Amino acid sequence: MSVRQPAVAGSFYPANSTTLKEAIARFLNEANSRELSAKVLIVPHAGYIYSGPVAASAYKLLESRGDEITRVVVLGPSHRALFEGLALPNCNTFNTPLGHVPLDSYAIENLLSLSQVHTLEAAHELEHSLEVQIPFLQTCLDSFTLIPLVVGEASPLAVSEVLEMLWGGSETLIIISTDLSHYHSYDEACSRDASTVRAIERLDHNLTGGQACGCRPLNGLLQLAQQKGMKITTLDVRNSGDTAGDAERVVGYGAFAAQ
Repeated sequence: MSVRQPAVAGSFYPANSTTLKEAIARFLNEANSRELSAKVLIVPHAGYIYSGPVAASAYKLLESRGDEITRVVVLGPSHRALFEGLALPNCNTFNTPLGHVPLDSYAIENLLSLSQVHTLEAAHELEHSLEVQIPFLQTCLDSFTLIPLVVGEASPLAVSEVLEMLWGGSETLIIISTDLSHYHSYDEACSRDASTVRAIERLDHNLTGGQACGCRPLNGLLQLAQQKGMKITTLDVRNSGDTAGDAERVVGYGAFAAQ
């Protein structure tokens, strides 16, 4: 069995399983409860001290669906590898300090029939945008298989075609991993992110990297959501100046639900 070992445990989130469980439990306990059943969650992917509270605003929605969701599709941007299309890993399992998560081999085999999808280990080896989501999922769900996709240069249509193939029913959850603006002053970030939030809510699938680093997976989701007549609900919008950083150069974070 080929296992993808964690690349950012000990830096983006605690490597000790007990400490990690305690951190996630604290984030979830502090998040607001909502009566909302979402097909898609849009969540940030920074270090937990920065974006964990915002991500928990979305993952809180899963606490009552632990036995319902058995398959999770996670799409995030590539921070280290340049490539065309969407990349799958060359492994059977993802590992975190909370244990192993098996990949959905049947769905992955079907995905490889699409021209924009291929296997690229270099895209996954050090990528954090997917990895940081998994401990939250392991905490909130009973048992699930994973379909992890790192998105490179890909059009909204290319991404939406992949999402449509994986859409499934209530057993399938889709996660889009993205942060918002990067390295502006606090006030400038708040203004920019407020504009981006409005664009996301109106399903504008022409977002740029300056608005959201995960604009490619996000644009694909927004295009498909528009076609399906879905609604985006904003759950939380903050930046690192609100959580654990200074106000000089902040990164924006947003949590959203699509249903």
